[in-house]
Amino acid sequence: MVKHTLKTIVSALALASAFGASAQIAGAPAPFDKGGVKVALVAYLSAGDFYQAYQAGAQQQAKALGIDLRVYPGRQDAAEQRNQIEQAINQKVHGIIVDHGLPESLKDVVQKAVDAGIKVVAFDVNLDNAKIPQIEQSDHALARHALEQAAKDNGKAFKAGYVYVAGFAPLDRRNEVWTEFKAQNSGVTEKVRFGVVNATTAASVADQAKAALRANPDVTVVFAPYDEFARGVKLAAQELGISKKLKIYSADVSTADIQEITEADSPWVATVATNPAVVGAVSVRAVALSIAGKDPGRRVVVEPSLLTQKQLRDAGVKTVEELSAKLPAFGQSTVATAPWIKNAPN
Repeated sequence: MVKHTLKTIVSALALASAFGASAQIAGAPAPFDKGGVKVALVAYLSAGDFYQAYQAGAQQQAKALGIDLRVYPGRQDAAEQRNQIEQAINQKVHGIIVDHGLPESLKDVVQKAVDAGIKVVAFDVNLDNAKIPQIEQSDHALARHALEQAAKDNGKAFKAGYVYVAGFAPLDRRNEVWTEFKAQNSGVTEKVRFGVVNATTAASVADQAKAALRANPDVTVVFAPYDEFARGVKLAAQELGISKKLKIYSADVSTADIQEITEADSPWVATVATNPAVVGAVSVRAVALSIAGKDPGRRVVVEPSLLTQKQLRDAGVKTVEELSAKLPAFGQSTVATAPWIKNAPN
């Protein structure tokens, strides 16, 4: 109890000291015309390249809008994320971005924020609240494009491994497409299912994958619809010496992912992704519109792009920045914007 109380006090002091003066924007609606806008970004998942890029994009967009943004890493701890949202409410922020999380542990506390007049948006967590815009990567499209590529490469009959953890909105939406795909392709057999989300997701999934692939040597395709999952399966395949007989299809992308996909003999042959920095920027723009009294829409959807190993190798792409330069649609999104908003990243 003492430890929890001290943790709460330290968290409150950190949040209080984090916010400072923010810039005003000429010609913008209130309160952006006078400045002083404070927003808290409270993340459940704080591990992995995707989330680092997401937060970097959010920070860049916040700077362009003169927003004083405080990023809180939940560290995969539902109680900690709740506590951070409570602290943001107590600091009377103008807006809160909820980045992932477990709906059952968040719905009441975000309702408390809404009741306090704080604008809330959510990225990849379904809070089941009509007043909270949902930022999405079009998870159904992510999964559909990946599985269409799997069928193109392997035909419509293969033995598959599947990495999945229920309870996370993006994974649950991607799972809906996997279920439909199996129903539409009776030759596709799910031989084994595994998965975990924790502070060391890739390493933990690698341990699971080694056991799963040893027990099911006839698996030739793995659908791992999260890049940390794919990284773990790839590591397992390399350690087992089966990289040349296995193909991994994933979702999400980072510079580290590109390097792993394009390296020699990599079994990771395709991923479908939005630019995480763009999604972070869109999340900030959506909450900014809400703060300004504008409606960004109930669902704010950023469309993804299919990225195959061959495409990346042929284009000589080594980083997300190069990917954005060579695929403009990947590097920008025009959703959740207004004339007074300078879009970032640019």
